[in-house]
Amino acid sequence: MATNGTGGGSRGVLAGARGGRDANENRFLKTCDIADAVPESLARRAALLRRLARRGSAVDALVVAFAEPGGTVLTSDPDDLEALAANAADVLIERIEVAVLACRSRHPRWTRPAH
Repeated sequence: MATNGTGGGSRGVLAGARGGRDANENRFLKTCDIADAVPESLARRAALLRRLARRGSAVDALVVAFAEPGGTVLTSDPDDLEALAANAADVLIERIEVAVLACRSRHPRWTRPAH
């Protein structure tokens, strides 16, 4: 999640969601501006950040570019994001802990084999 504090409330990027519906996720998303498309200028900025850092995925680069200037990116995996943010305008990367939840499913792909 990236936030950009440039007036008018928070903007956010939510990446890596595991699918499904979650009440907390839905409450959080209501506080964000959701973009359906990536403007060319943002894509070009992300490409430059990635080229300068010489690492990171395209999605990571977009998250950092979106957070410029003065935004904060919350992540459980800060390595590539920190490299990208080193070339960004005042972007802070903060590590957060992520809880892994287990669930039961009848779908064969997600069911543990019988002992």
